[in-house]
Amino acid sequence: MIIVLTKPDFFAGEAERITALLTSGKADLIHIRKPQSSQYEVEQLLCDLPAVLYPRLVLHDHHPLAMRYGLRGVHLNRRNPNPPADWTGAVSISCHSFEELAEARKQSYAYMSLSPIFDSISKQGYHAAFTCKQIEEARLQGLIDERVMALGGVTFSKIEKIKQMGFGGAMILGDAWKQY
Repeated sequence: MIIVLTKPDFFAGEAERITALLTSGKADLIHIRKPQSSQYEVEQLLCDLPAVLYPRLVLHDHHPLAMRYGLRGVHLNRRNPNPPADWTGAVSISCHSFEELAEARKQSYAYMSLSPIFDSISKQGYHAAFTCKQIEEARLQGLIDERVMALGGVTFSKIEKIKQMGFGGAMILGDAWKQY
């Protein structure tokens, strides 16, 4: 699975770029991650997107919008640690250590992200937190499998390597938006 995370800031043509990523097959899902945004701003972006794409969108913030628009899922993080009370869609979560990942695996999350796997493209000074040996050991222990998505410094050209490492997919941020 290839998941693209939006840039944290809005930009002209963003809805068209999201549409192109999803309709071209470059991305299976888009995570709308706008940590400084208002609910109104996120809702405007949703309204600019074709409704047929809603089942392929996941929100990191303003989770009630996921219910209102029938989106695929919500992503839990430090800002938003719980899904809406009546949420029945997919739930995913961010993990930044093997300990967090082990705890998350006890829940029924659709998938979990683990980061940073490589040095970040979009966040200066955000370096890989795991060695290749540590990742291999985690895979052998059953911590890393098809439900774990690699995040942090992941590019489209690294997808095969990610799969070889045992991850179920990749979450891409910087590489997807480098021309915007």
